[in-house]
Amino acid sequence: MATVSTEPTMNKPLTIVEPDTESDRSAASSAVAERTASPEQLEQIRLDSERFETATPQEIIRWAVDRYFPQLTMATAFGPEGCVILQMLSEIQPRTHVFNLETGYQFQETLDLRDKIAQRYGIEVELRRPELTVEQYEAQHGGPLYKTQPDRCCFDRKVVVLRQAVEGMEAWMSGIRRDQSPDRAQAPIVDWDAKFGLVKISPLANWTKADVWKFIVANDVPYNPLHDQGYPSIGCWPCTRSVHAGEDERAGRWSGTEKTECGLHTHEEQDGSGI
Repeated sequence: MATVSTEPTMNKPLTIVEPDTESDRSAASSAVAERTASPEQLEQIRLDSERFETATPQEIIRWAVDRYFPQLTMATAFGPEGCVILQMLSEIQPRTHVFNLETGYQFQETLDLRDKIAQRYGIEVELRRPELTVEQYEAQHGGPLYKTQPDRCCFDRKVVVLRQAVEGMEAWMSGIRRDQSPDRAQAPIVDWDAKFGLVKISPLANWTKADVWKFIVANDVPYNPLHDQGYPSIGCWPCTRSVHAGEDERAGRWSGTEKTECGLHTHEEQDGSGI
């Protein structure tokens, strides 16, 4: 398939989307929540997912682009999987909208990687921020909420912001893998995401960690240097630590708590029941 060229964007200024007002935010969330899929659409999504079980990630991404672009978006935290998909997008459709949830707590290394991606692939990842700055948010709650209510912190600074970011889109891509955690073990390649009201596509769902790093090495894909310092999974700095030998790759996320997910990838039924 012929690649699609685009003008490089590395000289563009940093893109930061300022939050809407509280009323606009509520309206956007309500609009997303009202989106549902018909039984026929759900069945087609299931068939599409089954069909792609033996497809390559590139084939899945090409289908997603053909089916949904320009109403296709991708969320990335610049993990190894996200960087792999960005490399593939650069060859398939580099004009695909990609965004990052800039919580205000990300490692500087993560933000620096955004610039390296722009320089290498000409893809400028948009930064989406919550309504309140870290300082305002912590002042409002009497200190860092991640220490006392990490689920609420993730919801306010990630889930709500993603709902805004996908407004007007029909599908979004993520870099989750089934072997990352029990929560992701049954993730379909194509699914209806009732939480955000659109189709969710996970091109790397049936890849392993070894598959990801083999691709990174073979294609010289930029990655976060923290991975070389014992951080296999990287989120916000207050809630991420390096892992020890023999630990699960996500053991450094919210260490010492029962929390294992930020809420973006937990499953929610279309009627709103169950997570």
